[in-house]
Amino acid sequence: MPRILSVDIPGKKRLEYALTYIYGLGLTTSREVIAKAGLDPAKKADDLTDEEITKLTAVVRADYTIEGDLRREIGQNIRRLISINSYRGSRHRRGLPVRGQRTKTNARTRKGARRTVGAVRGKDARSAAKVAAPAAKK
Repeated sequence: MPRILSVDIPGKKRLEYALTYIYGLGLTTSREVIAKAGLDPAKKADDLTDEEITKLTAVVRADYTIEGDLRREIGQNIRRLISINSYRGSRHRRGLPVRGQRTKTNARTRKGARRTVGAVRGKDARSAAKVAAPAAKK
């Protein structure tokens, strides 16, 4: 398992797929990185030499935002949207879909599990209901 940019890359996979384990690199981007570094995309990640790993690292560092920096940047963008009171920021704040999806039905992933809304009664009402329940059965 080679380590590229503090991420363990699966050694048994082809290089173009192994690089997608780095947050911020998808398949298309990993192919671009491999082409810029002048490597064979079909090569297994375990077969990389230290020199090839150095080439890959240099290309990625020069041209792409990845891992922690990318996560931080995305978080800052969301915080900025919230702070300027934009519509998208308010959707993020409430935990609702941001990109115009319907919420009357669906949107469960964003909203979370359903919260059951029931009648809240005081102690007196509950005890009266318990007394009334056996009488209703007769």
